[in-house]
Amino acid sequence: MNNEYILPDKIIKLMKKGVRIPNPCSVEIGGNVEIDRISGRGVVLYSGTKLYGGKTLICADTKLGYEAPVTVVDCQLGRGVKLNGGFFKGSVFLDDVEMAYGAHVRDGCILEEEARAAHTVALKQTILFPFVTLGSLINFCDCLMSGGTDGKNHSEVGSSYIHFNYTPNQDKATASLIGDVPTGVMLNQAPIFLGGQGGLVGPVRIGHGTVIAAGTIYRKDCPEGGKLLAGGSDTPVEKEFYRGLYCDVGRKVRNNICYIANLLALKQWYLHVRPSFFHTHEFGRELCEGAVEKLDMAIKERLKRFKAFSENMSESVRIGRDILNGKKRGFTLDLEEGLLNNWPRLEECLTKGLEKATALEKRDLFLDALHSGKNAEAGYVKAIQSLDDNALSFGTAWLQAVVDSITREAFDIVPSCR
Repeated sequence: MNNEYILPDKIIKLMKKGVRIPNPCSVEIGGNVEIDRISGRGVVLYSGTKLYGGKTLICADTKLGYEAPVTVVDCQLGRGVKLNGGFFKGSVFLDDVEMAYGAHVRDGCILEEEARAAHTVALKQTILFPFVTLGSLINFCDCLMSGGTDGKNHSEVGSSYIHFNYTPNQDKATASLIGDVPTGVMLNQAPIFLGGQGGLVGPVRIGHGTVIAAGTIYRKDCPEGGKLLAGGSDTPVEKEFYRGLYCDVGRKVRNNICYIANLLALKQWYLHVRPSFFHTHEFGRELCEGAVEKLDMAIKERLKRFKAFSENMSESVRIGRDILNGKKRGFTLDLEEGLLNNWPRLEECLTKGLEKATALEKRDLFLDALHSGKNAEAGYVKAIQSLDDNALSFGTAWLQAVVDSITREAFDIVPSCR
């Protein structure tokens, strides 16, 4: 009886093209994985690596599974990525991203250049700008986080942190904007620090330069940034809970509109700014397409959750009519009915493409500055950080105009939510 193990064709082909597989018998390559979408330069697949999905893309010098087994499903991995252990699905990891073992990254995530995460981190529908660093034992789903200028001066989330993204009324219209797109993409903003053993109750907006002290569960907005936020009330609260009744609807609507507007601005950035840098290396076009696809997934997810939230207003109005009184009753019911009745118009506003035709002159001035001289030859991070203040102002003004035009028209539809 012949017990000799025969290596699968795809393993043999990968090894022949230069992929290092120290223990090839322990690596599994799914039937629909395209070998031509895996670089042969410097890629290492350690024991226990499993690759699935026809969209899987692996660029040069990426290393998978050094600390523990890794499963990658339909992800696009840039150059020098290190996924040291865990499960990764439907997400993009740009150059030099690193995550330690125990990671659980689900659909719709984009981790930009040099983003980092220590062990046992869970992400879904999360976007981390360059240099953002996550500690250990973190659940950070439905967030966008920016801030910082390099690997030492970076935004950070402390260990044992949670972004609370599911409400007692069973909705997820809770995405939080930690930093922003118009200034965050310029890679020159003060970092944000979210102290360990704490959490954010989404949806919230937190500005650059904000520090939230360790152990703090923060439930409010601080979009102006530059503040130290700490503590909270230790006074016990006991009152009737009415399932289906919402509070502070206006704030939730504002933050959802603002989050979606920032995603739409970021998509314009990926369509007009990012491509020239992606296309300078192997698989760059495919990597860029993967990132834009993830942004579309993120926008679709937020619209889906926002729609479900608006539909829940029907039950909240019904309950509110029975138990609310005084001025709060009229204001709250008007606001909730306004959202419920005007959702089709609001959805149209957020999907009709306002971002494509906004501030084009400022966009083009920024692009001209970006692609002139030495900027055209530098990598993405260096190119952005080498721009002068005048050029940066054009870029921020363009993206801020996108955000402002969308939010302004949206608030015209639901004015009570301003």
